[in-house]
Amino acid sequence: MYRTSPHHTQFSSDRPQGKHRSRTLLLGALALASVSFMGGVFFAGTARARPGDQSPYAIVEQMARVLTLVENEYVDPVERDRLLTGAIKGMVAELDPHSAYLPPEENAIFQSETEGKFAGVGVEVELRDEQVLVVAPIEGGPAERAGVRSGDRILAIEGESIRGLSLDRLVKKMRGEPGTKVRLSLLGPADTHPREVTLTREIIRVASVVGRRLVGDIAYLRIKQFQSTTSTEFLRTLAHLRSLSSRPLTGVLLDLRSNPGGLVDQATAIADEFLDHGVIYATRHRGKVVEEVSASRGGSLITLPVVVLVNEFSASASELVAGALQDHQRATIVGAPTFGKGSVQTILDLGGGNGMKLTTQRYTTPRGRILQATGITPDLLVEAPLGPPGTRIFREKDLENHLPPQDHETSSHPPRAPTSSLPSSPPDSGMSRDVPEDPTQSKDRALQVGYQALLAKIKK
Repeated sequence: MYRTSPHHTQFSSDRPQGKHRSRTLLLGALALASVSFMGGVFFAGTARARPGDQSPYAIVEQMARVLTLVENEYVDPVERDRLLTGAIKGMVAELDPHSAYLPPEENAIFQSETEGKFAGVGVEVELRDEQVLVVAPIEGGPAERAGVRSGDRILAIEGESIRGLSLDRLVKKMRGEPGTKVRLSLLGPADTHPREVTLTREIIRVASVVGRRLVGDIAYLRIKQFQSTTSTEFLRTLAHLRSLSSRPLTGVLLDLRSNPGGLVDQATAIADEFLDHGVIYATRHRGKVVEEVSASRGGSLITLPVVVLVNEFSASASELVAGALQDHQRATIVGAPTFGKGSVQTILDLGGGNGMKLTTQRYTTPRGRILQATGITPDLLVEAPLGPPGTRIFREKDLENHLPPQDHETSSHPPRAPTSSLPSSPPDSGMSRDVPEDPTQSKDRALQVGYQALLAKIKK
């Protein structure tokens, strides 16, 4: 079991300690108390049957009967492991959109994403009008070296059409063991015929922080997600921006748009750079406050004016940071209302490469605001441009089985959103990928408003 300090969730290593280990994302913070595993069965403390309670073994017996009938009577032979994995996945997925059982392959992918590295071809893609477009090849990766360009359409992988594939399944097809090869069929905007490229997969490292020094000596810092190296990258990028001129920085434009969250200790470390005291967030479990996490003294950005950019795809740990800075009146929040994921997930190691992402707590901002299914309302509202007719933005409150804002509330169950439970930014979100030194020249409306709001704060 991992303990937490007053400031950070502590992970001593990525190796198991004792019989099991947990990682926490915000996704979340903290591990459940009194948790143990026996023979692959999860126990939280000791379950005691009360008079009138149905025996927990009755449902297990029912599952065994169903398993036997399916194995014996189904039209074709079936694999028992597949059935049991499906049963476990269904049990955990029934809880809420963010809890999940992770078999070895999915668990490995999930862990690699939080570490900011994976084995693949090094290309960022997005789904647009049922077509898979290359947003950009990752610098120095196999795709860039092979001439894959922004705007290329991916038509097929290993000769098989990708039409109808979800983005998640497409990514899985392109990932694989380092040193293995994958063949892509591409069609560029100026191409008359598809071209094929064969790429050798390798370990790709993805930067989570990018920065630019803007006109007026303003530091623009964008955090794409909170992975294991984010706080280190943030300080390194900040130092680089400071080194570009002998003049001191005058303000910070922190861009958390389309940031889906990540590791809570990294989000806490970022918030701590802007705060010199006070609570950053608190967590609640079954109606009780479990912990309050406070800022330490001496952050590197405690004196500079700050504006934070958010949008409807800012979720979880990015909402934690924005909420803390808003409550302490350290930053003006600019953009669209956020996604509204205010729940905490703990990553539990089940052994054998299996894992479980389990919702364990809700979190609140320093002033006690619960962001679950509500999100953050910006101080300056700048809605993203509307997409094609019929386009709808899905937030946490639109997801089936979403956790209600308060304990013991009954959640409504609207139709499941036809998207992943974690938000991803669509191509028409209005967010610029290239930030000019003078953002007033950008077509990115939120960037313009945020920059101008920061200039006004600096002049006060």
